Amino acid sequence: MGFASLMEILNTRLPENPFLDRLPGTRPVEADTWLKMDEVYAQQMSYRDQLIAERRDTVYRCDAGAEPAAQEVLERVVELIRAMPGFEVSKDTVTRPDGVTVDLHAEPPLITAGRLVQEDLCILEKPSGDEHVLTAGLLCFPASWSLDEKHMRSMSSIHVPVVDYDDRIGRGVQRMFDMLRPGTVLCRGNLLGYFDPELFTPRRENERREHPQTGRAPFLRAERQCLLVLPNTKAILFSIHSYVVKTDDLESDQADLVSAALPRALR
Repeated sequence: MGFASLMEILNTRLPENPFLDRLPGTRPVEADTWLKMDEVYAQQMSYRDQLIAERRDTVYRCDAGAEPAAQEVLERVVELIRAMPGFEVSKDTVTRPDGVTVDLHAEPPLITAGRLVQEDLCILEKPSGDEHVLTAGLLCFPASWSLDEKHMRSMSSIHVPVVDYDDRIGRGVQRMFDMLRPGTVLCRGNLLGYFDPELFTPRRENERREHPQTGRAPFLRAERQCLLVLPNTKAILFSIHSYVVKTDDLESDQADLVSAALPRALR
């Protein structure tokens, strides 16, 4: 449940391919398609604004060294939304499709970027050592993890609670990061069953997530995750677009795919 009240923001469909749950399970997509706007844009953005205003210390972290990369993220977001329907972009402001005007200079750049798009935005850099480190993030819709706990930790350290993320997977992910070049966007998806539709679900590593004991999970939560290199700073941007649907409302084509691809999500 969220910090104030249960927020039921439900999509009508899952993303087009949320079933690549085998790590790392990525596929390339067109470079200008990593941002998505769906039917619950207005509701999700209102909730994001509320979380940023009331839970800023929970949803935002930025190391001083990551500020250039955060600025580059904002510039890239503004560049892309110019071509998206419903946005009005000027030199100093952006008016969103829901009618809210965002000052481009009033907040730190990563917060500003996160007030324009549904995606959560995480920055990974490799300042030293062998692994990328989570140096900054605007994470309004965490799926059972906490930004403050993961901030400034390496990828292998971040994924300690993930049973399938072993040394072999970790080395493969790091090789993928090292080989990623500007202009290439990789996408993957995951799918989990939840008791309720709450999007703001931070959880510490030592806290167990409850799972339905019988029957199907009443809600399904999917994440469309994208990875791209920022050309100037060479930082990696990890974006997360979250979708929640009622299991019983899935259309037959997606229900069949979910059942075949990830049976655990329906238990």
